[in-house]
Amino acid sequence: MRSSIAASAVYGSAQAAVTGHFAFHLTRILSINAVAALALALNSCASGGTSPTPTPTPTGPAVTGVSVSPGATTLTIGATQQFSANVTGTGAYSSAVTWSIASPAGSSLSPGTITPAGLYTTPYPAPASVTVTATSTQTPAVTGSATFTLSPPAVAAGPAITVDAGTPTHAISPYIYGMNAYLFNGTAADAAAVAKANITIDRWGGDSTERYNYQLDVTNEIGDWYFENSTGNAGSGWIAVPGVSAFDSLVQYNNQNGIKTLGTVPVNGWVSKDSTSCGFPTSLYPNQSSADTARGCGNGMYAQGVQSCTNANGCKITGNSPTITSISVPPPAPPAAGTPVASSWTGTWVGYLVNKFGPGNPATGTSTGVAIYDLDNEPSWWDSNDMDVHPNPFTYDEVTNGGIGTALAIKTADPTAEVSGPIMDYWWDYFYSKKDVESGWNSGPSCYQPWSNPVDRKAHNGTPFIQYYLQQFAQAQTTYGVRLLDYLDLHTYLAATYNGKSVGLTTAGDTGMQQARLNSTRAFWDPTYTDPNFPQPNYITDANYTTSCTVPLQAPQLIPMMKTWVAASYPGTKLSIDEYNWGGMESINGALAQADILGIFGAYGLDLGTMWPTGDPSGQIPGMMAFAIYRNYDGNNSTFGDKSLSATSANQGALSVYAALRSSDNAITIMVINKTYGDLTESLSLAGATPADAAQSYLYSNGNLAAIVAQPAVAVTPPAVGSTTSTFSTTFPAQSITLLVVPQT
Repeated sequence: MRSSIAASAVYGSAQAAVTGHFAFHLTRILSINAVAALALALNSCASGGTSPTPTPTPTGPAVTGVSVSPGATTLTIGATQQFSANVTGTGAYSSAVTWSIASPAGSSLSPGTITPAGLYTTPYPAPASVTVTATSTQTPAVTGSATFTLSPPAVAAGPAITVDAGTPTHAISPYIYGMNAYLFNGTAADAAAVAKANITIDRWGGDSTERYNYQLDVTNEIGDWYFENSTGNAGSGWIAVPGVSAFDSLVQYNNQNGIKTLGTVPVNGWVSKDSTSCGFPTSLYPNQSSADTARGCGNGMYAQGVQSCTNANGCKITGNSPTITSISVPPPAPPAAGTPVASSWTGTWVGYLVNKFGPGNPATGTSTGVAIYDLDNEPSWWDSNDMDVHPNPFTYDEVTNGGIGTALAIKTADPTAEVSGPIMDYWWDYFYSKKDVESGWNSGPSCYQPWSNPVDRKAHNGTPFIQYYLQQFAQAQTTYGVRLLDYLDLHTYLAATYNGKSVGLTTAGDTGMQQARLNSTRAFWDPTYTDPNFPQPNYITDANYTTSCTVPLQAPQLIPMMKTWVAASYPGTKLSIDEYNWGGMESINGALAQADILGIFGAYGLDLGTMWPTGDPSGQIPGMMAFAIYRNYDGNNSTFGDKSLSATSANQGALSVYAALRSSDNAITIMVINKTYGDLTESLSLAGATPADAAQSYLYSNGNLAAIVAQPAVAVTPPAVGSTTSTFSTTFPAQSITLLVVPQT
């Protein structure tokens, strides 16, 4: 038992190391050196006379190695790979690891992503190789790695593509190629990026335009930034121009560049009174859960435990005065038939704009006025984003009657102007008022769902909100003898959710996220596409109503659904989507999604579309190029056709195709988007055409994100005897947009 005595025992611990009565007396009469000698002798005796062999002090469980499986391998871009770690050690060691990945030294390309469970998703564009490392959580110094190669899929035959040029199906509105004014911030780089896109319509809209005061050129940042008043060019506004108000300078810019202007007027009843106030000053309401300390402005919320707040999510401050920040400008009430609409803030503003810039859509000449007015912005969030002036959720009557009165004021001041509404962005508020939604959330009676207690909808004959809105505007046209609503306008943030987060308004992400982004453009048209965020409305009289708290999903089919509503409730109303964003605009993946959306808008007959940007134009060149390939593919503002042609792909998820006839020269334009990560060869069939020459070809791909590149012409094989179908064969590179322009005799 005592075969080993540490050196420390020699220096004073012999008593503890040598046991028994004999050893006790020895320690009293021997010197330190003698004790050491005796210890060696005892050790020799205990080991049979051999030399002493020290043994380590016993330790706890230990990790001795980590290896990664599979080891060196080749992965195909666009795929996933499950990695596992084999951890070895002694004792009851932990086998837990953390995962990390890295591109080769010097590479700026993303290595992809890996989950805590070791599921790896490839990137695009991809480095030549990636190293995956598993690190022991017990002993971080112990790791294991594997380096693998990333390669594109093999070149493959693409799905069949057919274009029928014989009979155009409908005109493509030029106003689907629009953006929001937020995009422009006045730098030379941004101006150049926007110029390439050659947009057709520019919207002044968004949260910080809701309370714009044209007389003082001030606005409010609402809940986006502490309910602070600011100068008119803040937030979604235009750059500051000395001596010119923010909105006026935007109209001037648009006129100089041949772009139509879409403005926003208030319906919720308030505009800012100055550039310095805020809705919830910390001097009046201390201890708010968040604040801009520089200006002394809070977020209008108390945290749990503050001011008797018992809600874990915080409590809204109530009872504040709207006049802290704003001036009351209520929308005019719809008058009796034959009675002029009352004077109003909006009517006076529109009159001012007509006097300065001219009418919005004159019968002759070029329009230099404001062509279209949005009836406010996203009423769904007035009770949160605008809660300092509008603390209650919107109702059917408020938005509808306020919209009718405001529209009448606009049309009175400028009979040529068009009006767009209700600018609704929340899925549930397409079918219910926000009062209904919050009633369901708060009172159940059992499921606590938006459809659970629709008191407002029941009071309006059970009619879904958007359809009710259309019906009332149809009735208003009968009453006043003028169409007051020209566009049914929705905001459609319907991009997919990936790993719990929207793929919209963010960067491209790994190939899993990229594929989710491209797949979710189907929300605009596909009856087979569903998303967990969009259940059926589930009103009690719906044919598919269920008492289950978990209701089935409903295919959004946004554009066909909008057409159905209009046909049933107010025929002749045009369709507008003046906010949407699918993300990834800094990448080829975002460009593909945006180009796909523009193709869908044209093919399915949308009348107006304005994209909400992810950031400044110079930082999202690929997104700008998605517009340019439709509007400026050769640098000379040459455009995609204006008469839609039937175009089909056997797999729209792999190769999306859109086609149109260009009236100016009778050319056939065909847009093909390769959404896969491999090159696809294709023999395209073109029926009903009379090609005069080879097809011009223009390519946008990851090979050159700064430009659309002209390609060698593609030979067209004329129809066989007795046929009217021409063919041509080409290769569509991975993750690319190709425009083919076929001249005709």
